[in-house]
This record gives sequence, structure tokens and C-alpha cells, in this order.
Amino acid sequence: MEKKKFYMTTAIAYASGKPHIGNTYEVVLADSIARYKRFEGYDVFFQTGTDEHGQKIELKAEEAGVTPKEFVDNAADQIKKIWDLMDTSYDKFIRTTDEDHEKQVQKIFKYMYDKGDIYKGSYEGMYCTPCESFWTPSQLVDGKCPDCGREVQPAKEEAYFFKMSKYADRLIEHINTHPEFIQPVSRKNEMMNNFLLPGLQDLCVSRTSFTWGIPVTFDPKHVTYVWLDALTNYITGIGYDCDGDSTENFKKLWPADLHLIGKDIIRFHTIYWPIFLMSLDLPLPKPVFGHPWLLQGDGKMSKSKGNVLYADELVDFFGVDAVRYFVLHEMPFENDGVITWELMVERLNSELANTLGNLVNRTVSMSNKYFGGVVTNTGVEEDVDADLKATVLGTLTKTTEKMDQLRVADALTEIFALFKRCNKYIDETMPWALAKDPEKKDRLATVLYNLVESISYGAALLESFMPTTSKKILAQLNAKPRTIDQMTEFGLYESGTKVTETPEILFARLDVKEVLAKVEEHKAAQAAEAAQKENVIDIEAKEAVSYDDFAKLQFQVGEILSCEAVPKADKLLCSQVKIGSQVRQIVSGIRSTYSPEEMVGKKVMVLVNLQPRKIRGLVSEGMLLCAEDADGKLSLVAPEKEMPAGAEIC
Repeated sequence: MEKKKFYMTTAIAYASGKPHIGNTYEVVLADSIARYKRFEGYDVFFQTGTDEHGQKIELKAEEAGVTPKEFVDNAADQIKKIWDLMDTSYDKFIRTTDEDHEKQVQKIFKYMYDKGDIYKGSYEGMYCTPCESFWTPSQLVDGKCPDCGREVQPAKEEAYFFKMSKYADRLIEHINTHPEFIQPVSRKNEMMNNFLLPGLQDLCVSRTSFTWGIPVTFDPKHVTYVWLDALTNYITGIGYDCDGDSTENFKKLWPADLHLIGKDIIRFHTIYWPIFLMSLDLPLPKPVFGHPWLLQGDGKMSKSKGNVLYADELVDFFGVDAVRYFVLHEMPFENDGVITWELMVERLNSELANTLGNLVNRTVSMSNKYFGGVVTNTGVEEDVDADLKATVLGTLTKTTEKMDQLRVADALTEIFALFKRCNKYIDETMPWALAKDPEKKDRLATVLYNLVESISYGAALLESFMPTTSKKILAQLNAKPRTIDQMTEFGLYESGTKVTETPEILFARLDVKEVLAKVEEHKAAQAAEAAQKENVIDIEAKEAVSYDDFAKLQFQVGEILSCEAVPKADKLLCSQVKIGSQVRQIVSGIRSTYSPEEMVGKKVMVLVNLQPRKIRGLVSEGMLLCAEDADGKLSLVAPEKEMPAGAEIC
């Protein structure tokens, strides 16, 4: 029997820098859904990737002194490494700089233009570079971008526009007749009431103010604007061809069974994207799920706030599967989730180390202690066993129901309810007490068998969420992975199997004070590194000089004996500088930073063999050396340690 297909995507990550844990949450969430669908028997195709064009990237590349392609190559590699670190099982990682994607975008643009859905005009409004969005003055919030809160600048340029209003009524009808299209329902209400019902404005789909984008073939001074480029990855990545030569893979997979995106870009995916598809005469995707944000304790993560958490840093503290558990378990279905260091330690200790890790360790240890590691089902049942078995066998249905509703956190909670029931079963049956009575040996064997069987069952369900932990549990129990068809029966663990002799601690408990101390050390190191990076200025290089020419310059330490402001000169100070046994008069343009009183007593670096010159009628017999920052502030160059006046600087 042929497997039923399931094509799902995440939003593609913007390749402007390293993704934080809030960005990473989305791909981990998607991975848990993809893995569970595979477990259910679906033929899954899971696509993710990077969005690599736009003005923001062009500017960042310029700041970094590299080409935009070099910049996005590095960023995409960094993003892919984090997705791989988090053990995500994507089938395709698409980049919008991929040649086949760029060619299809050009063909799509031309098709829409020829169809009359795209026309040429001009745009004037307030532009936010980080969001790459135009806004009208009425849309601004306190004069700033309503999406990110940053400053906007007035901009006007020639552009191509897509006639959104042409398809608006058709989209409204689709949303009304397909209530599952936008999820959760609150997102649907927002899109209808705030955007569709008031009337859609035509959408800018090209730009001329930057060049890092996909050129419009018939008007190459224009590049395709972000959403027509980025959104179409969902079809180009699986083989769509605008000329009718789409691959069999595309014909098999489209329409998508799930677009998983952040709530902040739901408008683009539930209004722009379906309208683009209507223009292309393609069916619309099934549900578009706008997941909430994962917040730090003090709000949405941003580099400007200094509260960004990165997946690789969290993995260093807690391990991959613990981080996967945190982000999946702490995210409600509809509301934003919160992640803090204290909460992560608490969850690690209570849920992972205690509920799960301790359960596995105790069960394996007792099997070794009482039966030499051999687990046997002797069939000596008691009433308490029935409730355990009912809980175990009921977990599949409960978990699947939650996953079908995309309530991934609730599904994970159901699996841990199974593990908690196992811990309760240990308290109810008290294996240590049974071990003291030789006549209870067979009952003890059954109790331990029931525990091993229950944990094996739970580990099979856990694989979608914590894949490495699932494998480790099964390895310690010497149990086989189970298919979904094997989840309707209790007792598949083969009687007589031997568990490991050396149980592994799955999750070690952590001390919250020690973790927070390490976090502060880490933050301090990050701040120092950031400050070091920020305090860098690149200046235009001057012509190289020979060593002999440089050797002609004489630098010595000078001591400022007295200093006065030069009359009628806002920038000049006149200093009497002791250099060895001599006193020289030096005029310097440093009055904007230093007062005459501040100068007295300073030890400074002096170029002493500069030919004397008159400045405002005063003879200057050398030069005081200064550094200047990007704001024009000066700092006198001084010896690090105490040095006598006249000491040579070499």
C-alpha cells in the first residue's frame, strides 16, 4: 500500500546573522511534527532553508567588507550547522540564491506581468530597512516601524506592483469555506478584520534602490522584492516550473500539507502567498500555522536588548535533547512561551533527570540487582497492573490527537504522563519489598517486566521529540524500536532479554546557582568580545613608507608643564612640554576634548623632530599624538607605565 504524502515547510531563515533560540524553535517544532508523521507511516518531505536577498544583507555585506554572496554563504552555513546540531531531519535545505530557484522566480515574475497581475508604478512612503517594508505615515507606531520598532526613512522609487485586490474576494471566500486554513483561529480573525475586509493595497514586488536580488529579466534595473522571491521557495524547492515542466516530485507533493511559520509573518503567508498561487493557477496549501514566539524572561529576544540566547550555547550547558525538550514543552499552542535559565534548570532536574532519567536508571539497576539483568514476564499479575497498561496503551491515541491539532507541547506532556505513571507504579508495587520475600520473586519479575515494557513503549513515542534520548533508552533496555502498528499491544518486549549492566545517566542534575554563575561569566565574555568588535574603525590606507623613512621620525615621552587656550581659536591649545632637559611649545587642535587644566601633568607621546611652524602666530615645535574615534572624540596617546620625560618611544 502506497504511503500517504505529507509535505511541510518552515519559514526560511533570513541569512543576516546567527539565528537565536526563538528562530531555532521553529525548525525543532517542525522536526517533531515531521518525525511523528513518519512514525504514523506518512511519506514526509520536510523543507527548510534560507532567505538570502535584500537591502539589509547588501548593507551588512558592505559593512563586513565582503560580497553579498560571500556573506550569505557564511550565514547559510552557520544556520545549517545549528539546524544539524539540533538533530533536525529536514529533507531539503533550500537557498534563495540557488540557481534553479532564481530562474523560476524570474519566470514567475514574467508570467504574472504578462497576465496583467503585475504593473509598473512608483512607491513613496516610509521605509524600514531591517524589515524591508514600506509603510504609510498612518501605519507607523510613534513614528517608527510597526513591526520592529526601528527608525524609518522617507523613500520614493520606481517599482512594479502586484494587483492584490484582484484576488481579494476569492481569498476571503476560501478562508470562510476552509476554516482550517489559518491556525490558530485568533490569527484568522486578525487577518480578516485588519487586512482583508478593510481592502488590500497593491503590493510592491520590485526594487531599484539596491542590487542584491533576482533581476527582473525584462527590466534589469529592478530586482524582485522579498516576498515574491522568498515565498515561492515552497514550490521551486520541490520542482515547480512556470512553463509547465514541473517535476513529478512537485506533482506528488503540492499542495503543502503544512506551512509552519512565526506569528509575525502570518500576513505574508495567508494573504500574499495564496494570492500569488491564485495568479499561478495553483491550489492553495492546507493549514498555515502561525506559532507564537519563544521569549526570554524580559521579552522578545533581540541583539539590541542584549537578551539573545543561541541554541549552540544552550546545548553546551544542557545538551541537545534537553534544549529540544525546553523549546517544545514550554511553548503554548497560541500564547507566547517564556524561557529562562532558572526554568531550564528546574525542568532539567524535575522532568528530565528525575521523572525520566531516574525512572530508567532505577528500572535497569533493579533488573540487574535482582535478576542479573534478565527481564522475564512470569505472568503474575495484580489489579494495579491493569491501570498501568491502560495508561500506557492510551498514550498513543492521546499523543496523536494532540499532534493532529499541532499541540506539540501537550503531546509531549502526554508522553511524560506515561513516565510519571511508571514512577507511581514503582511506589505502588515496591519492588525492594518484594525482593525480601522469596515467594514474591515471580511477582517481582513481572513488575520489572511491566516497567521495562512501559518505558520501551514511551521511548518509541519520545523519538519524535527527543530522538537521541529515545535511542539511549532503548539501548539500555536492549529493546527494539516499535512501529505504530506495534503500539496497540502491551507485552512485545521479548521475555528473557538482558538489559545493560552499566546504566547511563541520561540527564545529570544541575545546581541553579552554579549555572547562573557560569551564565554571568559567559555574558561577560560575550560583552567583552562584542565591545572589542564594535570598537574597530577601518580607515583608508595611505601609501606605504620604507623602513628608512619611518626611522627618520623621532618619538619621545613629553610631560605637560602648562597649557593655555589659544585666543580666538576654538580648537587650539598651546602647551609647554618638557622633553628631556628641554621645554618645547606645541600647539594642538584638541580643545574640543581637553581643557587646559586637564592637560597639566599628563605624560604624552610627542613627535619631536617635526619642522617648527607657526599656528595662529604661535610657534609649534612638535606634535602631540592622539587617537580619534568614529564620533571625532580624541584621546592622547600616553605610555602604559610610568616613564620619565624624554624617554624614547621605539
